[in-house]
Amino acid sequence: MAAEWLLPIEIRFDRAPVGTKRVMRIGLFAVGRLKAGPEKELAGRYLDRFAKAGPAVGLELSRVVEINESRAANAETRKREEAAQLDKALADGSLLLLLDERGKAIDSEAFATLLGTFRDGGKRDLMIAIGGADGLDPDLHARADAVLNLGKMTWPHQLVRILIAEQLYRAVTILSGHPYHRA
Repeated sequence: MAAEWLLPIEIRFDRAPVGTKRVMRIGLFAVGRLKAGPEKELAGRYLDRFAKAGPAVGLELSRVVEINESRAANAETRKREEAAQLDKALADGSLLLLLDERGKAIDSEAFATLLGTFRDGGKRDLMIAIGGADGLDPDLHARADAVLNLGKMTWPHQLVRILIAEQLYRAVTILSGHPYHRA
C-alpha cells in the first residue's frame, strides 16, 4: 500500500541473493553552491556521520552534486535548465526525492521508514534534490518518487542542506536503533 506522500511508482521487490545485503546509494543534488563557512562545515559534519554509519544499515552516500543557479531571464526557463542538470546527474533507474515547500511533511521516523522501504525494494540509487530560488520544474514533480518538505517555512538552500544531511544521519540511527534519536 503506497503512503499518501508517495507518488504512484512501481518498485520491484526483488529478493537479494542469500548472504547478500541490500545497499542503496544516496546522492544530494543542490542548485547553489555552499561557500566555505559554518554552513558548509555543519552540512559536511552530518554527511560524514551518515557516510560512516550508513553502510551498517545498507545506506551509502554516493555524492553531492552542486550546480550554479541558471542565469536565464525567466523562472520557468531557469527551472527547466536546472532540471536538465539534475537529469544528467541521475543514475539510470534512480529514485528521485524532491524537497519542495509544497511537498508532504513527515516526521523523522517516517523518513527513515521511507529510506528503508526504498532500500528494501531493491532500488540501488536515490537522488535527493534541493531546488533553487524559483523551485523545481513541474516535469520533475511529475516523475518524482516522493516530494517532501522540511516544514511550512521557506528555507535558504544552505540551511536545507544542513537539515537534510542531519535527517539522513538521524534516519540511519533510527534504522539501527542507535539512541541519537530520542522520540
